Amino acid sequence: MEGILEFATALCGGISIGCIAYYIICAISSVGFERKVSFEKPIPILFKLFYPFMPLGRRIGEGKGFDTWHKSAEAKLAMSGYSNVMTPADFTGLRIIFIIGALLLALFGVFTKHTGACLLVAALLSFYPSVWINTTIKKRHTEIMRALPNVLDLLTLSVESGKDLVSALRDILDRRPMDALGEELLFTFQEIQLGRKRSEALRAMAQRVRQVDLTATLNSIVQAEELGVGIAQLLRIQGDTQRAKRFSQAEKLANEAPVKIIIPVVLFILPAVFIILIGPLIKTTIDQLN
Repeated sequence: MEGILEFATALCGGISIGCIAYYIICAISSVGFERKVSFEKPIPILFKLFYPFMPLGRRIGEGKGFDTWHKSAEAKLAMSGYSNVMTPADFTGLRIIFIIGALLLALFGVFTKHTGACLLVAALLSFYPSVWINTTIKKRHTEIMRALPNVLDLLTLSVESGKDLVSALRDILDRRPMDALGEELLFTFQEIQLGRKRSEALRAMAQRVRQVDLTATLNSIVQAEELGVGIAQLLRIQGDTQRAKRFSQAEKLANEAPVKIIIPVVLFILPAVFIILIGPLIKTTIDQLN
């Protein structure tokens, strides 16, 4: 009877702790950054956890010694598509807060018996914002590379049917699901509608995104407009070129897969196979020797 009571007590305690943790996570998830546009961008839960302390980090980062951080944050936020979600000052403040938290955790580890674990977690915590932004940029560039050939094909068909580039772009944005490339094209289209020259808007898009394939395509379109070359044929050539490049990239990744799989095979699969095959033999040998 006592065992049943102890089990029931432990079960109720575990359920209570789980409910409290669930409500804490929900409360943290509700913390949001001020958005200037309606695009939903996932924000890491660690950023939301440290967000209340960000004004402190922003005040520290206002010094001249962090100008390089501000410029780097501005460029990376634009490339990652988060420039309308958080400002360079926000990201710089978060980086500083993460570093301060890592230092406090490292000091806590020094004065306790868990020095190694605390130092490891502190190192990961200090580099987390930079790793997150770089990973986000890489994923977004990959998404743009995959979507670019299809968008160029649609633009080619629209231009060949008699529409100009801006009208074709508007029709594509109205009918196409929104993705990373669509967000950048929509922003550029809005700039053109507000009166900015088309060549300047396209150059600004290339400078903002800094994706190699997109930059090459936009530069070709700008040069074609300046030289008076037909856009339709240029778009078709660029679409074929980008599609071939995408296929070659896919083949490269497929060829790299057998090499990458060697590490998990050697570390996880082969030891288990050796244990299964040699384990009984070793046990039998030890029993016979005893």
